[in-house]
Amino acid sequence: MAKSKFEYVRNFEVVDTCLPHCWVVVRLDGRNFHRFAEKHNFAKPNDSRALHLMTKCAQTVMEELEDIVIAYGQSDEYSFVFRKKSNWFKRRASKFMTLVASQFASSYVFYWRDYFEDQPLLYPPGFDGRVVLYPSNQTLKDYLSWRQADCHINNLYNTVFWALIQQSGLTPVQAQERLKGTLTADKNEILFSEFHINYNNEPHMYRKGTVLVWQKVDEVKTQEVRLPAEMEGEKMAVTRTRSRLVALNCDLIGDAFWKEHPEILEEEN
Repeated sequence: MAKSKFEYVRNFEVVDTCLPHCWVVVRLDGRNFHRFAEKHNFAKPNDSRALHLMTKCAQTVMEELEDIVIAYGQSDEYSFVFRKKSNWFKRRASKFMTLVASQFASSYVFYWRDYFEDQPLLYPPGFDGRVVLYPSNQTLKDYLSWRQADCHINNLYNTVFWALIQQSGLTPVQAQERLKGTLTADKNEILFSEFHINYNNEPHMYRKGTVLVWQKVDEVKTQEVRLPAEMEGEKMAVTRTRSRLVALNCDLIGDAFWKEHPEILEEEN
């Protein structure tokens, strides 16, 4: 690059290199999504179209960007975990955050009509992002457990809240007052006794969120194999192993998931 007398301005750039040997987590949150959901007629308390669209965007991020080993999403947020040893863009936090946010937001607009066929996109959505570093496997697991616990707490509240409004005819203020001070057991009792809803039977996607992981699969293809001395090839079945993204609606808080997917953490040991 040619030098000039103006090049000194680069000295004002902030050095934002992420610490080495740490998991880099980028979490995106929808900006003012309460209003966005209302304007676009999202179903309450959960809109499966919106959740599937979020997951499609997250899949696109993982396919287009490098070194993301797992992602977790619920409601209007998604977290992306980059490898501890990732040296992507020299581990600059601003690059991690802006590339994830821009890829996700553009994908949301691009794929909107695939999930909301009868609902036009009235204005472009926005997503804010943050970068957090976790120094150990346990702190990373605790972070993902925290986000899933948050999913359960919020979804249980919203399920009862909207049942009170849609089925009992309460106003939002009255429903909020009814639930003030209630515990998990109280909310479950209201759902079961008043609306005959067993919360444990609600879809896992709503209660647990969505986990995206890479899974190795064998693909069998038939192709023509020709030896150098042969004029005609022979068709043979060829098996190749490749990685593909899999969406799971499972528990992250216990040990079962991590025992089933040890490669996520072992890769860094």
